[in-house]
This record gives sequence, structure tokens and C-alpha cells, in this order.
Amino acid sequence: MAGDVDFRVGDVLSVTCPFTGARVTGFGPDHLALEWPWWQPDPSGEVGHWNGIVALGLVFGTHVWEETGLFRTDPAPEHLEPGDVCRVGVPPTVVHVTAVDRFDPPLKTVWLPHPRLVVSVLPRGLSHREVPVASHDDGTGYEIYPGDGIPFTFDLLFRPYASLQPGDEVADAVGRAWRFDGPWAWYAFDGEADPAAPQWPLSLLARAGVPRTPEAVATVARSTETGSHRNVLLRWTELTDAAPTPPARSSLPPGSPGTTGDYEWSPGRAR
Repeated sequence: MAGDVDFRVGDVLSVTCPFTGARVTGFGPDHLALEWPWWQPDPSGEVGHWNGIVALGLVFGTHVWEETGLFRTDPAPEHLEPGDVCRVGVPPTVVHVTAVDRFDPPLKTVWLPHPRLVVSVLPRGLSHREVPVASHDDGTGYEIYPGDGIPFTFDLLFRPYASLQPGDEVADAVGRAWRFDGPWAWYAFDGEADPAAPQWPLSLLARAGVPRTPEAVATVARSTETGSHRNVLLRWTELTDAAPTPPARSSLPPGSPGTTGDYEWSPGRAR
């Protein structure tokens, strides 16, 4: 379940959602519109009014699913017409996490419950470079909202550098000091750009924001005693069939739509 995973950029997950009954309300050039079986409209109307319809992306001008989307219908779109009853859900899908954004207070949206967590993912076989930054996905993939009422199940398949926490400081095998901000976001304190990742084994110098413990030091040393950063990357690539997302990314846009009129919601698109 969502509460069992403390999502991190680079995580490789299997995600599913049980197929649930829904009614087709129409088609657009690039989407299939459904009465969404999970969320409820926010009656406050503070940031807009939602009509309860969700638009699932299709390739423009076809009934073929958009590659970055996770949800599917049964039957498939080519067998559906407006007014038909179908089921919508997520079949078991391998994804990698490209961004994690937490909100306290919760993000203001036109639906309830308001999400506290937004996780961007790309399905296996897709890299950030294949999802244009200028697209509605902002180059990061498909947004999901764990804990927002949609009954996702997440299984963590692989976490690169699981023994480290963002903000940890380590020394590598040749004595260089590094800060770990994520598996693909290493920063050398000497300012040298090459190599771009530390050489194993690693020694924990400081734990992010708290004193390091002997147990943490031993865990980091043991987990990096053999292997290399390249081995981590190869294992990750085998699972994702993708290239890592660079650490720099634009900030998440505000959660408010620009209209107070009724409109369809499209998961993964601007709120």
C-alpha cells in the first residue's frame, strides 16, 4: 500500500490499482473521458469546480493509449462508446520515480481528498528524454497521488543506494568527500566534475541532519564493500529499460487551475 513506501527519486516500483466500474462520457482528439469512481468534488470551489470527469490520455486522433499513462480500461478504448460502462484500473506496471513532492498543508485541488504527496513516474521503457519538458508531463512522467483515495498498491523492486539517505555525506575509496542527494545526484565537495560519482567502498561521514550511528556507518560500509556505482546503474537500467532522470528539474506548478468553470480532470496534467 502507499503507506508502506517512503518514495524516493530513483525507486523502481511495481504499481497496480484494482479495476473498478466507470461510465464513459465521451472522447476527445487525445483523451477518453470517464466518470471517475474514486475522488469527490471539493464543494468549497476554492480553486475551481470539478465535474467528476477524468480524461485519460490517448495518442492524438486515435484510440491508442498514451505511453506515459498508467490507467487502462476494460474493454479497451477502441471497443467503447459514450455511455458504455467499463472498468478502469492499473495492471501491474513497472515504473521508476522521477520526482517526489510533499505538501503540508495538503495541495489544494478541485477534488477530495486533497493530496499530501505527488509522485511522478515513468513506465518501463521510457526515459525523461522521451517525455518533452514542454509537454503536460513537464518531462517527469505521470503524476500519481498516493493516499488520495485511489487504491494503489506499490511494491518496491529496487532502491539504488538504499543504505544512504538524502543529505548524507560520505568519503569514497580515494578520499574524496561527497554529498548524496539521490542515486543520480552526487556532489563532490572538491568541485571536480569527473568522475561524477564516488568510488566504492564508501564511508559515512555524516547522516542527514542527525548524528551518525555506528550501525549506520557499518551498514553503508557493508553495502558498498563490493561493486560500484556502475553496477548500481546497470541493475537499475535492467529493471527500467531507461536512462536516469537528471537531478535538476523545474519546481512543481501550483495546484490551482486557472478557471472556476466546470472542467474535466486529466491525471498527470496541470491541476
